[in-house]
Amino acid sequence: MALPPLTLSLQFGRFDGVAEHRAALPRHKVERWLRHALDADGEITVRIVDAEEGQALNRDYRQKDYATNVLTFDYATDPVVMADLVLCAPVVAREAAEQGKTLQQHYAHLLVHGTLHAQGWDHETSEADAEEMEAREIEILAGLGLPNPY
Repeated sequence: MALPPLTLSLQFGRFDGVAEHRAALPRHKVERWLRHALDADGEITVRIVDAEEGQALNRDYRQKDYATNVLTFDYATDPVVMADLVLCAPVVAREAAEQGKTLQQHYAHLLVHGTLHAQGWDHETSEADAEEMEAREIEILAGLGLPNPY
């Protein structure tokens, strides 16, 4: 089965430790993770930000005044999935350490998670939806040779 085509913009904000995050996110791997999570062609921007930018976006768009790990801004799903995925580097690094994962493994999971959100998956609507989304994430990550993130 051929994977869907993807147009990717990979952006890094300016923050302390950005080199470690760049190293964990080689473009070819980010493309692979996203393409495995896509059910259609995609145009996706991935932006890695500091806590200040992450908090401002979460506050302004979700009315939650804290930095979260990943924000998905989805614009279209048909015929092309168009979305921005914004990941907050300090939150991702902290969570990876707390969960005993490598930074790269956690980024892979969050990028798959965000890509599913961009296609309409939602884990906050019901327990059944959460279980279905988690199962899909586990399946995608296993297909990429990555461990169960849960």
